Amino acid sequence: MALTTPSRVLFFDVFGTCVDWRSTVTQTLNAQSHATLNSATASLASKVRLKASDMTLAHWGDFAQQWRDSYKAFTAKLAADPGIPWKTVDEHHFDSLKELMFQWGLDGLWTYDELRALSLVWHRLNPWSDSAQGITLLNQLYWTSTLSNGNHSLLTDLGAYTRIPFTHFLSAEMFGTYKPSPAVYVGAADRLGITTKECVMVAAHLNDLQAAKSNGMQVAYVERPGEEDWSDADIEKAWNEGWVDIWIGLGEGNNGFVTLAEKLGVEVPQGPVGKLSSSV
Repeated sequence: MALTTPSRVLFFDVFGTCVDWRSTVTQTLNAQSHATLNSATASLASKVRLKASDMTLAHWGDFAQQWRDSYKAFTAKLAADPGIPWKTVDEHHFDSLKELMFQWGLDGLWTYDELRALSLVWHRLNPWSDSAQGITLLNQLYWTSTLSNGNHSLLTDLGAYTRIPFTHFLSAEMFGTYKPSPAVYVGAADRLGITTKECVMVAAHLNDLQAAKSNGMQVAYVERPGEEDWSDADIEKAWNEGWVDIWIGLGEGNNGFVTLAEKLGVEVPQGPVGKLSSSV
């Protein structure tokens, strides 16, 4: 597997591909819950206090996954129906957090302002250990840009927080829809004054790559723990069909974006390289 057309820009999905949202969000929710339960000033209903006290880190992990799943459903629905009123990802994260707190019997654990602040945890997600190093290497030969459903302010905040040195920050909101709408992939290439065939979409999600491929982009799959939604059978089918131009799996000495840089002709300094894992 290799690129068939010279590329000028690499577009990166962000949630799960560049950053480890799962551990960051889970740990933040868990820590905030303990802080509230231990606060001398927090006034909680006994039912809410008991429920929160029973919540383990694993429970908060399930909560975080449901929060993430609601985001996927929200962006997919709006991408499929242009008639739905626009809402940013920040707005969705806040609204869905409030809904989940009610569904889990935790309504009242946090104040409105605390919920608002917690909903912005997606602005400060920890990067995978190879992300900054890999993007730094890739910047030697390519433009590197986000291409995420996250709103622009979220992406620039993440860039500052993670210190991943993207050369550009593009968001789906610039094109009035969300991935996998063709308008996002085509619009991103247009925004940089190039054709889609001169672009590579990099993601840990085959559905994102499939949409990018159908709009003329080349694609690179960088597997991340727990990120792929497709079944094992569908993953194997994608591999066998060969439409993924570069495939970087877990293990076998691979190191995410650093391995991607090597495959794209960047000279990588020799020496010990951190394993593919979260920075937390």
